[in-house]
Amino acid sequence: MDLRIGVTQAPRELNIELADDIDRDDLRARVDAALSGASDVLWVEDKRGKEFGLATAKIAYVELGSPDSDRRIGFGS
Repeated sequence: MDLRIGVTQAPRELNIELADDIDRDDLRARVDAALSGASDVLWVEDKRGKEFGLATAKIAYVELGSPDSDRRIGFGS
């Protein structure tokens, strides 16, 4: 699953490829808690085991990719 986070005052977004077995509902609950002010830092672990911490005050938007999204290359629909 892919996680895309927009950061305020930054020209690029943060793209994190998550493990396939991650609990989508748990991740969404952690993002909701971070955006509501319950925590100051959102911690996310990618599929290689690296941990990313992002100050919740800097989050502009969060996009969760589908767990079985296929990546299309080239032209076509």
